[in-house]
Amino acid sequence: MKILTIADQKVNVLSNVSFEAIGAAKSLGGEVCTALLCGEAGEMANQLSAKGSKVFVFAHAELTNFNDEAYASIIKTLIDREKPDVVIGSATFYGKALMARLAALCGGGLASDCTGLSLEGDAVTALRPAYGGNVFYTIQNNASTSFFVTVRPKALPEAGDDGGGEVITETVDEAMLNTKAKVKERVAGSGGKVSLTEADIVVAAGRGIRGAENVGMIEEMADSMGAAFGASRAIVDAGWTEYSNQVGQTGKTVNPKLYIAIGISGAVQHIVGMRASKTIVAVNRDKDAPIFSIANYGIVGDLFEIVPALTKKFKEVMQ
Repeated sequence: MKILTIADQKVNVLSNVSFEAIGAAKSLGGEVCTALLCGEAGEMANQLSAKGSKVFVFAHAELTNFNDEAYASIIKTLIDREKPDVVIGSATFYGKALMARLAALCGGGLASDCTGLSLEGDAVTALRPAYGGNVFYTIQNNASTSFFVTVRPKALPEAGDDGGGEVITETVDEAMLNTKAKVKERVAGSGGKVSLTEADIVVAAGRGIRGAENVGMIEEMADSMGAAFGASRAIVDAGWTEYSNQVGQTGKTVNPKLYIAIGISGAVQHIVGMRASKTIVAVNRDKDAPIFSIANYGIVGDLFEIVPALTKKFKEVMQ
């Protein structure tokens, strides 16, 4: 079996899900290779090869910023040449756009947002959650074409640094860079310092914080822990924080080791996006709030007393 993973990078910095994809590929056995499209490979190619993968590098200034049309065209030529049985990408904003286009170009089946991969006989089986994580179902590819899979960030372990990989520099066909859409400028958002989808710790705020003026208090607590800041849809819709911070059915899905929900009642739309967190801590003054039904630990009390006390303690410990 031959498995191709697609590295996920933003402005020449690899996302951790790139290593998780390689880990998933190695768990299936067979030959593992990785496509890296970027402006400058730098240390990224070495970081990937250290995981035991053969790395095909397509480096060009026009590939610094993500362009799914150009990326898909280039990767398709690699797929046509290498003929992988499985292609694994990331279930991120970039990865979902790329893998859907790539599967369509190659005429292959796509299993999206998967949390597990296994081998049953000669068939690769993808595990995927549905209905807010209340149901899990499996998907197998019964076609002769490559099976395309996107894996949810933080759902699978990263590949170890066992070495043995190699780096192969490829030539970029300039014609494939002539796309209908062009990235003219990249403007960084004013979001948190830590990526929400890749964070090990997420501190999220809900309507219980009462107003936009109190968002900073929750962000300060997140910073004190080296955590990412998240939010419920209620406070995003109210304009208290940006949509990029939203966790839930219409926002981002997160899988941190620790999720702290502050002033969040626990509507099903929010729970869908965070229930896979390893440990959930809820802070709410309503002892009957639905969030407590899925929380590992709960604190019933006034968040305006609890949050400052926790922040003070975290700052002391983290010094």
